[in-house]
Amino acid sequence: MDFKNVTYDKSFGTSRQLPPSILPEVAFAGRSNVGKSSLLNKLVGQKNLARVSQKPGKTATINFFKAGNAFLVDLPGYGFARVSKSERERWSELIEGYFNQDRNFALVCSLIDVRHPASALDENMVGFLQEAELPYLIVLTKGDKLSKSKCNQQRAAIKRQLNIGDDVPMVITSSLKGDGMDELRRIIKSYVM
Repeated sequence: MDFKNVTYDKSFGTSRQLPPSILPEVAFAGRSNVGKSSLLNKLVGQKNLARVSQKPGKTATINFFKAGNAFLVDLPGYGFARVSKSERERWSELIEGYFNQDRNFALVCSLIDVRHPASALDENMVGFLQEAELPYLIVLTKGDKLSKSKCNQQRAAIKRQLNIGDDVPMVITSSLKGDGMDELRRIIKSYVM
């Protein structure tokens, strides 16, 4: 896994378009306004790798980024975005279609905004990952918006809410300041052989 040399590979608008899985995949899933694209850019040290917008819901495709011997996979956000019902349904099909395929899932990074309790959609995603027995971790985003002690309180509350054991890593991150990125890179590397 090479975080210093990540390049855009391809985007897909439907799950039927997805090619066979040939390398380990590290997927990033979360609500439309959780900051997936900003986190990806900070993680790999590039400002414009993943498209960032002030309006939630700009990631409307599954985007693959080549990172050495693995892919980073940016999934469309779920929930919040102000788009048509048909577009939300297409995104849902994309996410479900991706996870229902026989793919080389190395790790799923489930992103949750540390400032709030996990949403029902976040709970559903984590429940799905647990039921499917997929390796996952919780990435708490926007850690710069709260004090360190408040972040730690929120981390404990979200851990209880999602009924997560100590075996599931949880990382508090800030795409603005870079907090948690070294830890996140280390964890991801440990899952990609």
